[in-house]
Amino acid sequence: MKTDWFELRDARLHLSPYTDPHFPIAVASVMTPSGVTAAGRHGLGVLSIGAGLPGGPEALANQWKIGEETAARHGKTMDRREWRLVVNVHVAEDDEQALREVSKGERHETITYFEDTLGRPPGRADDPLRDGVKMGTTLVGTPDTVIRGIEHLRALSNGGFGGLLFRAHEWANREQTLRSYELFARYVMPRFQGSLGMPAESNEWAKDNRKSVFGPNVEAIRRAFIDRGKKVPEAFRARTAGARDVD
Repeated sequence: MKTDWFELRDARLHLSPYTDPHFPIAVASVMTPSGVTAAGRHGLGVLSIGAGLPGGPEALANQWKIGEETAARHGKTMDRREWRLVVNVHVAEDDEQALREVSKGERHETITYFEDTLGRPPGRADDPLRDGVKMGTTLVGTPDTVIRGIEHLRALSNGGFGGLLFRAHEWANREQTLRSYELFARYVMPRFQGSLGMPAESNEWAKDNRKSVFGPNVEAIRRAFIDRGKKVPEAFRARTAGARDVD
C-alpha cells in the first residue's frame, strides 16, 4: 500500500478484523461540510458530533445529503447504518432528578472547558442545560423523555441513522452514570432495536382474542371439578365470574 504520506512494504496483519470486509471507519463531522464530504468521497461512515451543538440537529438532513451527493460523484455510496450521532445523554427515573444529577457537572464543563479553555463566548441562555434538552442537543430525563429525543433526532435526519454515541461528559457521579447506562439499556435500547416488537404483538393478540382463548380455559377448569364430583371452590368461582362472557 502506498499513499501520499506513507508506504507499506511486505506488511502483515497479526490479527484479522472482526468486521467484514474491514473494521469500521468513520469521519467526524461538526458543522461544516468538510467531514461529510470526506466521508462521501471515500464511502465511509460519519460521526455527527455537531448533533449535540446548537443548530446541529436541524442541519443533519442537509449534511447527509451533501455526503450522498459527494459519494455519487466519486462512485461511492453512503450507508445510513454507518451514521452515528454523538450527543450528551443522562437517564434517571424522573426528569427533574436527571437534571439535578448533571446540572453541576454540565455547568462546570461549560464554563471551565468551553469558555475558559477553548475561549468560546459565554452562552446567553440562563439555563443552557434545559435549553439543550428543549432543542434536542442534550438528552436528559426519564427513558420516555430520552426516547422522544431520539425520535426527534431521527425525524430531523430525514431517513434515520445507524446509532447513537454518548459523549463521556462525566456530568454525574459514578453511581448515577452507571444507573443511567442501565436505564438506557433496559428501557431505551429495546425500543429501537426491535426486541419489544414480538412481545407487544403477542399482547395485542391476546387482548383481541381473550374471549376465545381464556373463556374455554376457565370452563375447562370448572368442568374438571364437576366431572370429578367436586364442588367448584368459591374463590375460583368468584375470581372467574363472568370470564366466559368477557368481550
